[in-house]
Amino acid sequence: MANRMDGKIALVTGGGRGIGASIAEAFAGEGARVVIASRKIEELTATAERINAKHPGAVVPRACHVGSPDAIAALVDWVVGEVGLPNVVVNNAATNPYFGPLMNVDWSAWDKTFEINLKGYFEVTRQVARRLLERNLPGSVVNVASINGVRGAPMQGVYGMTKAAVISMTQTFAVELGRARIRVNAIVPGLVETKLAAGLVKNPELTKHFTDRAALGRYAQPDEIAPLVVYLAADESSYVTGQAFAIDGGWTAT
Repeated sequence: MANRMDGKIALVTGGGRGIGASIAEAFAGEGARVVIASRKIEELTATAERINAKHPGAVVPRACHVGSPDAIAALVDWVVGEVGLPNVVVNNAATNPYFGPLMNVDWSAWDKTFEINLKGYFEVTRQVARRLLERNLPGSVVNVASINGVRGAPMQGVYGMTKAAVISMTQTFAVELGRARIRVNAIVPGLVETKLAAGLVKNPELTKHFTDRAALGRYAQPDEIAPLVVYLAADESSYVTGQAFAIDGGWTAT
């Protein structure tokens, strides 16, 4: 089914690379207008230019510190004024500054992880949902969580806590916003080859811990994640909300 997102305006955080860039490209290919946001405008611009070469005018880059509520409010105001009110949101921007035992984490790493991975998701969702509610319009929010949020996450404990909280937030928003026709779902990726996961993917011993358990015996590429997000953003998933979908090569099945 082609052009499943014709007429939709999507806001994708962390859209400059990795999973976010693949989602933006998939959305553009389905007819959506996409705003990609993160802190680095150079990376965003390069991604937008690459996608727009295939889908002219589909992607608009906009720098934003997605851990700042004030910056997020300004971003959403800008998107509404310059592109239109988003009816699709993908919260994808994330950070993982600390790798080590949970007992040894310092507060600066803790605060940074929660600021980006949880506060940012929450405020982007709230800012867009408020505007949809004011206009009595439907929408779809997709939050990118992680398998580290559904199992113990040794050496990535703070990151895992934020992703567990994202799943809880997804479910609560789904219940509170469902009657307003705003759907909220999460995806739960396993190990994906991205810059964020480079420390794992480039270490054969650490990678083996994942691939030995995953039913498919390998990690994923970002473009393997995007199709599920397209489904959740498009109208064909109109009766789907409050769910967290594992996309992990069978890791959680073992």
